Amino acid sequence: MSEKNWTLLLLGENREGVRQFTISPRFFHWVAGGFALFSLIILVLAGLLFFNGSSFVHATKLAQENSLLTEELQRFRARVDGLEATITELGEQDSRVRRLAGLDAMDAEILEVGIGGPGFETPESRPLWPVDSALSNEAFAVEYDLSALERRARLLSASLAEASDSLSAHQDMLEATPSIWPTAGVLSSRFTTSRVHPIHHRALPHEGVDISAPKGTPILATAKGTVTFAGWRSGLGNTVEIDHGFGYVTRYGHASKLLVRRGQEIRRGEVIAHVGSTGISTSSHLHYEVHVGGVPVNPMNYVIRRVLP
Repeated sequence: MSEKNWTLLLLGENREGVRQFTISPRFFHWVAGGFALFSLIILVLAGLLFFNGSSFVHATKLAQENSLLTEELQRFRARVDGLEATITELGEQDSRVRRLAGLDAMDAEILEVGIGGPGFETPESRPLWPVDSALSNEAFAVEYDLSALERRARLLSASLAEASDSLSAHQDMLEATPSIWPTAGVLSSRFTTSRVHPIHHRALPHEGVDISAPKGTPILATAKGTVTFAGWRSGLGNTVEIDHGFGYVTRYGHASKLLVRRGQEIRRGEVIAHVGSTGISTSSHLHYEVHVGGVPVNPMNYVIRRVLP
């Protein structure tokens, strides 16, 4: 069956202006196909333009975010550097405090030791590495330094706690150390391993010092502690004994009057008795002893002040 042709007439104002065109169906197919192809090309180009535009916008956004992240990292790095300076200063203060506490300064190598080791994370193992290796390296470096500072802070905290405990112990020990003159008077007999006793008239050890003073003169505790004895003791008459801890014990004899009782807590400088001449004594005076670890020692070795507080 033959294809039918199409005739297109273009008419003007007169008969001479008539134009006739014959168009075959095949031509229509070509025109339709061309229009379809052109439309497809336009759609593809529009899609590519839209895709490229979206990619450009996305890339621009990523670039902005990357720039902002870099700035944040730089600010974070500055803060880490400031924290490092602060912790370094704390380390210097820690050394001074440890010296005051009688402790050796912490080894600098312990503070500076790294935190890495087998299995420790690397910049390459982070999700950021494929996107921006430089940024990944910087982020890793900041986090590494922060971890090191956290470790140093923990070590310094433990060190300062140890120094604080030591200072507290030193303070308690100083408060427990007999260090003042126990009464207002004159030293009349010194500590010795052998002296002629004024009553027994034979050589005997004198395990303390005698301080001559008028009857009724206040007797002071030479350090803080707990009264372990307050009563009559053969030879010493009215006597007070105080346990100060750390191995220190003091004894006050020949008192005319006792002002404390057993178990009472005493402060340094507190009046515990009055001078007298009870027990084996030839005159009014205080017999004062200091024992360290159960052994009598020369009290004068512990007297810092010869005047009353």
